[in-house]
Order: sequence, then structure tokens, then C-alpha cells
Amino acid sequence: MLDWLRRDPREQPVVEISGRRIPIVIRHLDRARRMTMRLAPDGSEVRVSIPRWARSADALAFARSRQDWLASQLAALPQRQPLTQGGTVLFRGEPLVLVHDPSAPRKPMRCTGELRLGGMESSMQPRVLRWLQDEARELFATDLADYCERAGEPCPPLALSGAQRRWGSCSHQGTIRINWRLVMAPDLVRRSVVAHEVAHLVHFDHSPAFHRVLQTIFEGSVPEANRWLTAHGRSLYVPFG
Repeated sequence: MLDWLRRDPREQPVVEISGRRIPIVIRHLDRARRMTMRLAPDGSEVRVSIPRWARSADALAFARSRQDWLASQLAALPQRQPLTQGGTVLFRGEPLVLVHDPSAPRKPMRCTGELRLGGMESSMQPRVLRWLQDEARELFATDLADYCERAGEPCPPLALSGAQRRWGSCSHQGTIRINWRLVMAPDLVRRSVVAHEVAHLVHFDHSPAFHRVLQTIFEGSVPEANRWLTAHGRSLYVPFG
């Protein structure tokens, strides 16, 4: 038997890709009908979903048999760039150059094409992160109120999400969660996700009736927004992971 099948079951399984040991996370799902695999948006883990009845050993063998494919996916990830002086961060689809100005306030201030902030240069990244999340909360709240009014629904509680698999969600209790990273996407993309979750307040499914509500309340092209997320969604996980 292969060595990796004899290891301590409490040990995290890994696959070696391009010199990196990347954890393999296996999920047994009731709704799964076949085995699927994907690389986490930030490249931090390999995720394999399998039917409830399937064997974990088969999932591990499958992941290790696709090392070439995983290596190509890893190579395609945007390169991580530190958020320091002269770096850039996306905001509403446009890059902002980070400018450390000792005379400026600690809180980031957006100018034309720049994000200026004072304080210690070594703490720029966490402060930029907080600024993005604060901006996200304000933008999402405006979007949510707008689409709820269009849908004729009361505005539900809003929460920021840091999920790595979902851009938005609507719970059975009506709470809507939106991934804060969407503040870095173009307005069309961000608003499409909020509109999608508001449509779930009317129809908690993906039925034709749901899509009619979405088309009624959303002013843009849903396919265009989805294409952007497919092509560029992973870039929103850089540099924060």
C-alpha cells in the first residue's frame, strides 16, 4: 500500500505542487453526485468534494493524480504583492496607488488614483484592510436598501463575509452576507451579487420566478457580472488571502 494511505489519520493530507506542500480538504456532501476538485482562490488548499458514500482514499488519490492540473491552476493565480509604499489595491474596479505620507492622518484617505495614509509604514496593510471593509459595509448597505426597495421587501440585517467559496448568501432567517472583497470589484459586479441575494428574499431558490425578480430589480447584465467573477474573482483574494 502507498505510504500516504498508511499515515496517521489525524495528519492533514497534503499534495506537493511546485515545491509547495498544499493541504487537501475533503468534504463529504449529501448532495454531491460525483467527485469534484478545485484550488482555493488564494491557493492555500486543494478542496475535494465527494458523495457521502465515497471513500476519502479515492479523493486523495484523485487529487494526487491531477498534480499537473493543480500546478497550472497555482501558476495562474495572481502574484501576491505587499501593501506597502508604491503598491496598489483595487477599489471599485480601479487601482489605487498606496502613498505613505508621514504628515497624513493614520486613516487612509482616497485621492485621485491614490490612497494616502500616515502612521507607521509597517502597519499599512491592516489599516488598508480595515478601510476596505469599512467602505464595503457602507456600499453594501446602500446597495441592499436600493434593491430591497425595488423588490418591495423590508431591508434585512447585513453582515460582511470573508468566505472563500461564496460571494454572497441569504439565510432562512433573512440575514444577507456579502463577501467584503467585492468592494474591490467593479460596481456592476458588486451590485449583481447584492441583487441576487435580495431576489432570494422573494424566492428562496433558483427557479424561473427567482430569475424574473433578479432581472426586474438589477439594472445591469448578470451574465456580464458573472463572466467578470469567473475571469477575475481570484484576484480579489490578493493580497489579503
